[in-house]
Formats: sequence, structure tokens, C-alpha cells
Amino acid sequence: MTTLRAATRRSAFACLALLPLAACAVPCDEWARRLPNVTRKLCESSQLADSGARSVRGLPLYRTDVPADKARLRVLVTGAIHGDELSSASVALHWLRLAREEPVVLARPVHWRFVPLLNPDGVLAQPPRRTNANGVDLNRNFPTPYWERDAPVYWEKRTRKDPRRWPGRKPLSEPESRFLHEQMQGFKPHLIVSIHAPYGVLDFDGPSVPPSKLGRLYLDQVGIFPGSLGNYGGVHKGIPVVTVELPNALRTPLDAEMRQMWLDLLRWMSERGAGLGDGGGR
Repeated sequence: MTTLRAATRRSAFACLALLPLAACAVPCDEWARRLPNVTRKLCESSQLADSGARSVRGLPLYRTDVPADKARLRVLVTGAIHGDELSSASVALHWLRLAREEPVVLARPVHWRFVPLLNPDGVLAQPPRRTNANGVDLNRNFPTPYWERDAPVYWEKRTRKDPRRWPGRKPLSEPESRFLHEQMQGFKPHLIVSIHAPYGVLDFDGPSVPPSKLGRLYLDQVGIFPGSLGNYGGVHKGIPVVTVELPNALRTPLDAEMRQMWLDLLRWMSERGAGLGDGGGR
């Protein structure tokens, strides 16, 4: 199978050969081979665009928007912040298809932004790895208050220097976490949905009342961590963060279950109404 180095070199060289005349196309063949329950057709239908940002190894970071007329709510959906949670990227792509092809009219029209695969270096590693190519856990690299004091202590004492959970040298030291931080600053989401695996629960940080369930996943708040997206976005920036922990990192739920999770998310958003915009998107 293709090694990370070979995949990176091929993608980067092909892209550089075209720039600045064209942006890098999504490597749908590679994604379909690597991600569970993802076909080339699903990948191509996503209409992802090269953001211009690059991973540590030079791979493009892709995003796409699904806007709505007179949108009053902005929602950011991200997957594969941990590269060994392959199903999270797959579910993000399936939800993106539903947002495009089966739009549901809500009381507050939604402008969606999807970043389905934030950590391409981790996803394409052999085997896939939680961290990025610098060995940093991107979900411990956000600038929560007192990060310099708390993050190293948590890593050393609570994780016993687990290399899979190293928070990095300083907050936002990594291009991937900086990219997501820039999306938060520029897009100003009222809600962030972060898809993970494999604990099979829902977590929630921030204002508003959390969803009680999405599909078969029920709320079980697991706490906050120095440098995590939920801690940074939900607790310190006032943007509700729904963390979806899928049951399996290598398999997606059935298509019907993914659709039910999506519908439950939309139902909760509709029920919360204006409450999602209060304090969010600052």
C-alpha cells in the first residue's frame, strides 16, 4: 500500500506543478481507499475546495461551504482531527452530502462549513496515527487560558507522557490547528460540531442546552482538557461545541443511522432556536 511519504510527495508535487494556475484537487481515489464507507462518487460530490492551508507534510487542507439564503446561523463541522479516527471523516462527508442534497428548512437558515479531514498526515500514515506529522495531538493544541501551565502538567501527570496525547511546544504550534482556529475567527460559527471516535457517546461544552441524543449516541459529558477544542470553543469563547464520539474508529454507523443522527442534530438546532446565537460566534 502507498506509504505516507509517497502519498505526500505525489500529492504535493502534482499540486505544485499546477499552482498558481489551479488549486489542488481532492485526492478522491486515495480517500476512497482509506476512509470507510466512502466512494469516489461521494468524495467528488462534496465539492471540497483547497483552502490554501497545508499540513506539516504539505498536504492541502480542504473545506467547503453550504450556504443558505438569509442564513442566520453559522455551523462549523469538522472531522479527523485525530488521524486514526477514520470514521469521523467519513461521517462528515455523508453529512455534507445530506446538507447539499436533502436540505431541511429550519426556522433559522443555516450556513454550513465543513472541514471533514483536518489531519491528512495522520489519516494517510501507515498505520493511521492520532497525531499530526510532528507528533502533536491537535485536540490539545488550542489556546485555552493558562495552556503553558496546564497542558504540559496534564500530559506529564495525567497521561504519563503518552506520546499520542502530546500537546505540542506551545498553543497553535501546528498548521492544522492554526487553520481551524482561523476558520473560527473568520467564519465566526454559532455552533461547532466535532466528530470523533470510538467512545460511542455525545459530549458538549459551552452555553445552551446540549442535545440529549443523536441517533443511538446519548449525552455523557466526559470533562474538559487543556488545549481541547471543546474547552477552547465552548468554555472560553462561548461557542457551543457538540462532540460526536462514534462507536468505532474504523467503521461508520449504517447509512440510515448516520442520517438519523443528522436529523436529530437539526431537530436540536431548531429547538434551541435563538439560544445558539446568544454568546456564540464572537
